[in-house]
Amino acid sequence: MNSTIEVRRYRGADGINLVADVGGDPSAPPVILLHGGGQTRHSWRGVMRELVARGYHVINFDARGHGDSGWSPDGAYGLNLFAADLGSIVATLPSPPVLVGASMGGATSLYATGMSTKPFARALVLVDVVPRIDLAGAKKIIAFMSARSDGFATLEEAADAVAAYNPHRPRPKDTAGLMKNLRRRADGRLHWHWDPRFLDDPQRAEPPLFTEQLNQAAGQIRIPTLLVRGLKSDLVSEEGVAELRRQLPQLEVHDVVGAGHMVAGDKNDAFNEGVLKFLDKHMPAPSGAS
Repeated sequence: MNSTIEVRRYRGADGINLVADVGGDPSAPPVILLHGGGQTRHSWRGVMRELVARGYHVINFDARGHGDSGWSPDGAYGLNLFAADLGSIVATLPSPPVLVGASMGGATSLYATGMSTKPFARALVLVDVVPRIDLAGAKKIIAFMSARSDGFATLEEAADAVAAYNPHRPRPKDTAGLMKNLRRRADGRLHWHWDPRFLDDPQRAEPPLFTEQLNQAAGQIRIPTLLVRGLKSDLVSEEGVAELRRQLPQLEVHDVVGAGHMVAGDKNDAFNEGVLKFLDKHMPAPSGAS
């Protein structure tokens, strides 16, 4: 089994450069990881290591305008562009992948799969996202992403901001890992590692507010689908889950106790358990993988 993880570049829609961590045997069942808005591929690092160790071929990429991927030249960050970027990566694979997407990444996966005219994915894992999210929770996300447009003087300041947004998550003693989500600009201050114009686009996909489009897409999906929900989430309500289930009768739900919207970061072991069980059921890795 090839457990080496390497950095690879893909050409997305309109030629944008997409940067990914890729690991595992290319002939193994493929899994694509899609992070949430304002995050980077590094939010999946624990999940990726586990999937590669289990024998999957994993592509974990930065969305346009995020992390090391290119920024849209015209500041456009609509759901259609994120879906087109995903389609560019899926087209490089010999078989349809399982798509694991958090928030914006989940909305992208749902939309791209439902609107495709040919088989696009083998299965879907939607992480704390449904077509009709709670608007109060959405406003909280936008408020956090909009705050501190002037950046941070120190890493500790950024860590304080994250701790205030996620008070239920213990503040890490070592904040060095947070630097993967920050970049130092010419002003000498630390800024979040995404294009600030992302928030200016009214069609942006985070938080995913396109209920009718996503419901339309969901109505076309017949593949196995798992919703992983943080029981402390302020974005996914019982009503939202019930509505999605009407569109997707095959929907499976894995609730993670003690997790908020950032499910994988809050409770990584419990998150992995639910996802791996789903994958074992619908797209098992080659026998003998550990």
